[in-house]
Amino acid sequence: MKRHEFLRELHKVSANRNYLEIGVNDGRSLTLSRVPSIAIDPAFKVVSELRCDVHLVKATSDDFFARDNPLQHLKGGRHPLRNLRRGRSPIGYWRKTTLDLSFIDGMHLFEFALRDFMNVEKYSDWSSVIVLDDMLPRSIDEAARDRHTNAWTGDVYKITEVLARYRPDLVTVQVDTAPTGQLVVFGADPNNRVLHDKYDEIMAEYKIPDPQKVPEAILERAGAVRPEALVEAGFWRPLAQARNRGLPRAVGWEPLRKALQQVGVSR
Repeated sequence: MKRHEFLRELHKVSANRNYLEIGVNDGRSLTLSRVPSIAIDPAFKVVSELRCDVHLVKATSDDFFARDNPLQHLKGGRHPLRNLRRGRSPIGYWRKTTLDLSFIDGMHLFEFALRDFMNVEKYSDWSSVIVLDDMLPRSIDEAARDRHTNAWTGDVYKITEVLARYRPDLVTVQVDTAPTGQLVVFGADPNNRVLHDKYDEIMAEYKIPDPQKVPEAILERAGAVRPEALVEAGFWRPLAQARNRGLPRAVGWEPLRKALQQVGVSR
């Protein structure tokens, strides 16, 4: 299954009420959305037909998340009926907005991808689904920080190891999509500050010059699950129901974690 096919299926099974995308490019992934969306790219060149109520943001993701109330577009206005017509909660203007599905495919350098994840997590919760692209490079050259190949993932693959080491509270699933794999993260906690507190320490260890030391497990996709196995898993409906009912982490997270163990996780 190719990455856009997998993302299309995630839109279906997650029953997401909103969508955020970092790295728009020509809009091929954004065209899959049918819900209120925010798409961020400093140099987007959309050529695909978009079929959602979208705020296209021409800025870097760092600059976007530094704004006051960056998710305002997803909240809607003060008029309840108008909000309903636009696919939003009638009282969304007065409620905290939580991202249901996010897709991170921005700058292909480790530090940018990590900051993107940190920023997205601030607006997510345990029932959110966060997808990072290009997480399974096929060669050391493809994983270089200094691009010298046609297909390029950069060193964003390091995110998997960092989350396993510093955020064992999360569940990460490596997905064997074509061409360069994805990582799906469950269990986001906007109150967790570990990555922020350890950011300088992480950079000192992981931001290193080429050639990158890509683990064999990454190159061989050891432990990566079939995308069909993930999207066909039985936890999606209960997840959407729990999210829509507003179940707190203390109630909803542990059943989801156990269900994910049946699918296969990266750690």
